[in-house]
Amino acid sequence: MTMKHGLLPEDRSQDHSAVHEASTVASLLDVLGDATRLAILRHLHGGEHRVVELTEHLGLAQSTVSQHLAILRSAGLISSHSHGRANVSRIENPEAIEQVLTAAESLSAIISADASSKGKDPL
Repeated sequence: MTMKHGLLPEDRSQDHSAVHEASTVASLLDVLGDATRLAILRHLHGGEHRVVELTEHLGLAQSTVSQHLAILRSAGLISSHSHGRANVSRIENPEAIEQVLTAAESLSAIISADASSKGKDPL
């Protein structure tokens, strides 16, 4: 008997690609699962920034910001180019990233409200 559960149209006994497909999304969510990287993306959504500008906005060390920018660049979420001696970063696919961040914020608000109504500590 095939069980139905809503995540897939039907259970598949030999769905070896499911974990591989999920791991791609999980890798992206792992990159997005850091508060500093989310703050950097929010700043870059407003336009290109030099590393020094991001360090000033976020109050973080240059090395910390550079590390997080490298992770975001490696994931394909941002790109960088040289402008004189400065390295300038910009967000790639800003509309798609904004949709993901908005959805995550909405889900977080729903979970927090649900936890509060049940007397639990929210996220």
